[in-house]
Amino acid sequence: MRTSAVEQESMTNKWKVWVVAAAVAACGLALAPAGAREWLRDERRDDEAREKLRDDVGREERRRLERDYKRALKSLDRRDWERAAQAFQEIAQAGAVRADAALYWHAYALDKLGRRAEALAALEAFGTQHADSRWRKEAQALEVEVRQASGEPVAPDADDDADLKLMALNALMDGDPERAVPILEKILTGSGSRKLKKRALFVLAQGGSPAGRELLLRLARGDANPDLQLAAVQYLGIYGGAENRKALAKLYEESNDPEMKQAVLQAFMLSGAKGPLLAAARTEKSPELRKSAVKQLGVMGGHAELEQLYQGESDVAIRKSILRAMFMGGASETLAKLARQEEDPELRGEAVRNLGLIGKSSAETIVSLYEAESDAGVKRRALEALFISGSAGPLVALARKEQDPKMKKRMVQKLALMHSPEASAYMLEILEQ
Repeated sequence: MRTSAVEQESMTNKWKVWVVAAAVAACGLALAPAGAREWLRDERRDDEAREKLRDDVGREERRRLERDYKRALKSLDRRDWERAAQAFQEIAQAGAVRADAALYWHAYALDKLGRRAEALAALEAFGTQHADSRWRKEAQALEVEVRQASGEPVAPDADDDADLKLMALNALMDGDPERAVPILEKILTGSGSRKLKKRALFVLAQGGSPAGRELLLRLARGDANPDLQLAAVQYLGIYGGAENRKALAKLYEESNDPEMKQAVLQAFMLSGAKGPLLAAARTEKSPELRKSAVKQLGVMGGHAELEQLYQGESDVAIRKSILRAMFMGGASETLAKLARQEEDPELRGEAVRNLGLIGKSSAETIVSLYEAESDAGVKRRALEALFISGSAGPLVALARKEQDPKMKKRMVQKLALMHSPEASAYMLEILEQ
């Protein structure tokens, strides 16, 4: 395609601006043509937008694969080996979230189908692709079992007798835990189904015997496949107690695995341990883990701890996560206090918006914040908060008093989407003027 003279001139001018901009950037000159400065700003904004898009797409892809992985696990529990094998294969081939675990379960399902040659091929690929995986020990054990197995397909109801044994073990744990625990350990470290092992772990955890607790701690430290390990950590939190919290703190300190640390933070929440969560939120180097600790504090209603964290935090992203955690914990008074005191308009607006997420009970507070606010951006967040909370009446009252045409237009736009009697009446009122 031939370009016109005008197009050629435009392209030449853009090229000149780029050259000037590049020279200015390279030489560190303080003065630059306006066009060059504008070009640099645009390029920087474009780069930031592209980077954000990549991050967003990556996060969504990870979430999708995580959902697929959980669905595939349910297929395992239903003994739908064919569907499980196919689903895990697709996740493993994606090469991202849980690719090692997916390849292990793919081989496991193939073995259950009696397709042992394919199972061995999958396990060989596992050894090549995931030599440092936490699933390595499980994969090696499965490979030994597959090689030793006969050519007969595995009966799909092979776990039924074991389920009956678990019922008996549950009763035995009450009367004679010392005899029951070794049998449970054999099930938990053997080649039974995932579903069977999860049931055995539940029987072990709720038993409460010293021997059972010691086995649970060993499983939490890694004497089990990673899925079972995370479940053991969760049970340590569910059944609480000073000893369990101490064990969880040690697990968190010793682990370098982010997923394991996430599980421990959740276990702290389940056990009501605000102190360790507060410590993690303050000192953890990983921003994601710090945010997770903050979130768990919000879930358990740690209002005082969250306010304490907020006052001592300088990172804006972490402060925003604290404000979101306050919403999760229903800390409306603290959010209102921060919305009045915070000097940063961005954080002030975030506090107001989170008040809206709490619900209509915060409407009166949001209106008072709107009326006292001078920053247009924060005022817009207050309107958004009223919209989110479904507070049409207060929003109508504000619209009737508002003198700023732009703000009033924004209010009407919100009300037009709310489909409430108050909003409809106000729309008629405007039309009759």
